Formats: sequence, C-alpha cells, structure tokens
Amino acid sequence: MTAGERRRRAVWQILLFAAGLLVLTVISAGSVYLVNKARQDSKWVVHTLEVENQINALLLEIRRAESSARGFLLTQGTDFKADHDKAVAAIIPALDRATRLIGDNPAQRDNIEKLSAAIEIRLGQFAQEMDFVRQGQPDKAAALVREAASANTTAVISTVAGAMIQEEERLFRLRSENADHSQTLAASMTGIGSGLVVVLALISIWLVRRSTRARDEAETRLRDSNLNLETTIDERTADLREANDEIQRFAYIVSHDLRSPLVNIMGFTSELEELGKDIFRRIGGLTGVPAGGPPVDVADIALDGPDKQLSEDFSEALGFIKSSIGRMDRLISAILNLTREGRREFQPEKIQTRDFIEAIVSSLAHQAAEAQAEIHIEPLPEIVSDRLALEQIFSNLIDNAIKYLKSGVPGEIRIRGRTKLGYAIFEISDNGRGIDARDHQRIFDLFRRAGTQDKPGQGIGLAHVRALVRRLGGTMSVSSELNAGSTFTITLPIAWKVSNRKPDK
Repeated sequence: MTAGERRRRAVWQILLFAAGLLVLTVISAGSVYLVNKARQDSKWVVHTLEVENQINALLLEIRRAESSARGFLLTQGTDFKADHDKAVAAIIPALDRATRLIGDNPAQRDNIEKLSAAIEIRLGQFAQEMDFVRQGQPDKAAALVREAASANTTAVISTVAGAMIQEEERLFRLRSENADHSQTLAASMTGIGSGLVVVLALISIWLVRRSTRARDEAETRLRDSNLNLETTIDERTADLREANDEIQRFAYIVSHDLRSPLVNIMGFTSELEELGKDIFRRIGGLTGVPAGGPPVDVADIALDGPDKQLSEDFSEALGFIKSSIGRMDRLISAILNLTREGRREFQPEKIQTRDFIEAIVSSLAHQAAEAQAEIHIEPLPEIVSDRLALEQIFSNLIDNAIKYLKSGVPGEIRIRGRTKLGYAIFEISDNGRGIDARDHQRIFDLFRRAGTQDKPGQGIGLAHVRALVRRLGGTMSVSSELNAGSTFTITLPIAWKVSNRKPDK
C-alpha cells in the first residue's frame, strides 16, 4: 500500500467517524426535541379533555340542583332537599376549577365570565325557592320557578357551556393533530437515523474487510519477501564488497602506477636543476668567471640585467615544480594508505578506553603545549573493537582539535563518552575556530577542506576517519558554529563483530 492510499484510507475513516458522530448527535438532539414536543402536545390534549370534563361536571351539578329542587317542591321529601343542597354546594367549586383550567384561553375566559354570572343568578333563584318552601309558601316557590323558566337563565347556562365545550373540542382536534404530527416526526427521524447508522456500519464493515484483505496481501508479500530476504542481503552484500574491493584495487593500482612517472619527473627535475647550475656557471664564465675554474654556485655568480631575472625565474619555476611534486607524492601516499587500510582485516579486542585515550593524548602533548591547550578526559565506556582503527580515529580527531584552535585563546578540549542501547557514544569537543554549517558535510569528502587553509593537510583525514567508523559499524557527525568550537560525535557498537560492519559509501 502506497503512502497516498494510506492517507486516503485514513481520511475516509475520519470522515466516516465524523459522519457517524454527526448522525448520532442529530438523532439524539432531534429525538429529545420531538419527544418533548410530543409530550407537551399530549399534555395539552389531556388539558383539553380535563376542561371539557369539568364543564360537563358543572352542568351535571346544575341539572341535579334543578331536578332535586322540583322534586322537593312537589313532594316535600327530605331526600330531594339533601340532594339539592349537595348539588348546590358542588357548583361553586366546580366553577372555580373550570375557571382555573381555561385561564390560558382568552375566548374561554369571556365565556366563563358569562357562565359565572348566569350561575350566580340561578343559585339566587334556588335559594329563594328553598326559602319559600321552608316558609310554607309553595305557591310563591312555584311562581318563582315559572319566572326563572321564562327568564331563560338555565338556557343561557346551557348555551354558554355548549359554546365552551365546542371550543374545547376544536382545541382537542388541533392539539391531537399536533401530537400525531410530533410522534410521526419522531418515528421518521428514528427510522432515517437508524437507516443512516446501518449504511455507515455497512460502509465501515466494507472498509474493514478491504483493509483486512490489503493487510493479508501485504503480509503474504512480506512472508514471500522474507523467504528470500536473507539470500538477497547476502548476495547484495557480496556484490557490494566485491565492488568495494575492486575500487580499492583500482585506487591502489592507479596510485601505484602514478608513482613511476612521478619518480621520473622528480629525477628529471633534479637533473634540470643541475643543468641550470651548469648553464648559469657558463653564463658566469662569459661574464668574467674562468671557464675551467672550480664549480661556482649559481648564487655566487654575479649576474646583471636580463641574466639575473632569468636566473630568478628559473629557480622560482623549479621551486613550484618541486613543491607540486611533493604535494602529489603526499596525495599518492595517502591514497595508498587508504587502500591498504581498506584491505586490512580488523582484529576486535577489549579496550580500556580511558587508558587508550590517555596514551594518544600523551603522544600529542608537545603539540598541545605549543597550542596552550588543555585536554580533559572524562569517564569513557569500555568497548570491544579494533585497536589500530580506534587509534587512527581518535588521533586524527584530537590532532585536528589541537590544530584548529583559535590563536591567542587558551584551548580547551574535552573527551567524554556514554552508552545507549548497545552503543558507545564518544564526543570530542573544543573551543576552536568552528566550522560553517554549509561545510559540515564537505569536510568528510575526500580531498575537501573547509575554512582558512593555513594548516598542513591533504583533506583526507576526516574522510579516512569516517570510513573507519563505518567499517566498525558506527556513525559519525559534527556539530559546530563559526568561532564557537566544534563537537565530533562517534557512535560505535560496544562489542564489534564482523556483522556490525557497514558498507563503505
């Protein structure tokens, strides 16, 4: 699986998770809202039924009071009287409850005021009728009943109460529709949300199965690769070593063959120098020095004008040639040393690192004293490695630290070490010139140097050190700033084996 496919899969998983979370949030919020709305609508439906029942209960008590009053007028029976009193006593509380229930409806409040006024009149009539009966004047009581009937008080009560019941029935239908609509929306949202959750679940299952198949295929390819991995590594390592050996042989042959013409050039240069002396001796003879006399050094010949300039140019040219030959000879020697070192087999042994470093520092004590440098050796871990390779590594780094100190400033060089995860980490730090950040990699290249070239060297030392560190299975890095000193860090296996060796690059 490519990096792009992994990113796309991760994006899809995040999107599915976000979509699922959004769906659940919407369903939860919508369900809570619709359930509360349905509950509120149902509450209003129940409230409408309570109002309607209360109005009917009020009318029932009024009718009971009227029927029991007529019965009492006709029979003078105590039972009718008791029933009448009970009904009259229940009318006012029933009216009060109805008044409280319809308090939210302005239209019903107007109706209840009309109903209250008519009931109050009718209750006054009931009281007068009962008074006439108690006084033994049933004729007056009957006349009052006829008068009440002609005034239509009871009809007004029935009409107003009927209007109130019709209003409540209208509200009942409206509120029932609202409640049904809320329940339908809640059910729809639950169904749609459940469907979306199922769809997201199916997509998630499909992605999981697809990921599982991809993982299984990758594992299969990995197992197949692992079957041939060891063989492939051995083959490539062998090819790399063969190529490296061939490069080293080529470098050895080339550098060795270069010595032959270089020796010839050196010989002919010496002969040319002797010939020049003879030529200028003869020139001197022409200017007064006896031709058959003893040999005279060119420096002792008094030459004038163009002859003197010619002598100086000749000596300067020979000096350049001899200097270039010497530099070429040193470069060839360095290349030969590198190729010989590359062919040498390492011999691992246990090394007391502190004693080993102290011996190297002692051998460089004269240079350190001339540079006014102090070298501090801190605790160092013991390792198993090749002694000669380590000596070349640390000698080169400590010598460079001394060589590139700032003039006029007391030098301070510290060598410290620690262990981590089976490796020994050594640091050689100084307070010298430092290295520009742009040259941190350049200084490890063959024949490349950084900074002011005022010190002898061929640009081979650090390249050789890094090659040795890699052969020992380690790494090398530098941390430095101009005029702020440098720190070279060497990481080596605590116990070196042939298998630790890293290929040279």
